[in-house]
Amino acid sequence: MKKGIRMAAMLITVVTLVMLADLFFNALLSCLLLVWKHTAEGIAVPVLGETNEMELTWLTCSSFGLAVLAVYGMKRRLKAVFCEKPWRWYAVLIFPLLMVVIAIYAANWGASYGVFFRSAGDMGIYYDQIFSYVGWVVLSGLSLFAVTVSVFGMDRIYVEQKKAEQYQVQTAVYQTLEEQYRQAERLRHDLKNHVLALRGLWEAKAWEKLGDYLKRMEDSAQFGMSGEAAGNRAVDALLCQKRKLAEEKGIDWECDVRVPKRCSVNEFDLCVLFGNLLDNAVEACERLQQKEKGQEQGSKPFIRVQAGNVKSCFLLEVKNSMDIGETQRNGSAKEDLQEHGIGLLNVGDVVRKYNGVMNTEKQEGIFDISILLPLGEAAYDMERVV
Repeated sequence: MKKGIRMAAMLITVVTLVMLADLFFNALLSCLLLVWKHTAEGIAVPVLGETNEMELTWLTCSSFGLAVLAVYGMKRRLKAVFCEKPWRWYAVLIFPLLMVVIAIYAANWGASYGVFFRSAGDMGIYYDQIFSYVGWVVLSGLSLFAVTVSVFGMDRIYVEQKKAEQYQVQTAVYQTLEEQYRQAERLRHDLKNHVLALRGLWEAKAWEKLGDYLKRMEDSAQFGMSGEAAGNRAVDALLCQKRKLAEEKGIDWECDVRVPKRCSVNEFDLCVLFGNLLDNAVEACERLQQKEKGQEQGSKPFIRVQAGNVKSCFLLEVKNSMDIGETQRNGSAKEDLQEHGIGLLNVGDVVRKYNGVMNTEKQEGIFDISILLPLGEAAYDMERVV
């Protein structure tokens, strides 16, 4: 049922856009043809198709062809709109489109009974036709604009809501990570006292209490035992979590991250960058593993993370394995971030916030994304720094 609603919404949207574009171009071409016949050919009262039915055929085919080309040109945007939406969103989208279609058919019905843009005969048939076609151009143009705004406006609202929701979730996660990291730091600070306590339990041969004590220490330190030392507490905790996730999924992990001490990018934005890029990398590796399941195993999927100072800028680069079929299908760069999830939209927001640049490449089953953010005084002259 949900898939059926999605397909129905896509079909209704495309048909509505083609119908409105066809009406617009038909009325526009008819109006231009009437003016041409009246001025250039000197016909006092031209009537389309009166002596030449080929005119009507030409108008019909031309307007429909232009309408199809116009909607086809929106294919990429429409594909992004109908990607990964809940079925309720599609159901809500159908309603305004149907209202526009009903309004157009009502206007067409009125025109067939002579109640649409007529001058009561005092201006002549020629000007009645001109006013009528101009009226259809305006009506169909406004309707086309309304439908386009409705479709892409709803999509924009949905994307902004999802971005806001993801920011809220990420904020909660990063706060939790940071708190767990603080607990690990307190544990290391009190390590001497813990060693004395453990030695006392061992000398007293209180094995059960010793085991409980060690278990509590392990639970407290689970996020502090990280191989990463990025120089930023929140980023350290995040990298530790992602490393463990990658290892659990059988993904090879390499990390070399150095966050500058005087970094103009705040901790939350750093975590947005690292978190979303690494989540996407893990998902790409998982898709590759799913495809290779049951087939001859290739090389182990990998994630490579590098970050640090480069010419007064902060450079972050993430490389990961991916399905080579995706490489061939999507080319060497992502022109439309929306097609690739809400996470990269949030990454794009952070890059724009700091006047940075982002580049993506896909080749030979490897996805490479790099981000360059100016630090401090370099922000005013990004081109010089790059």
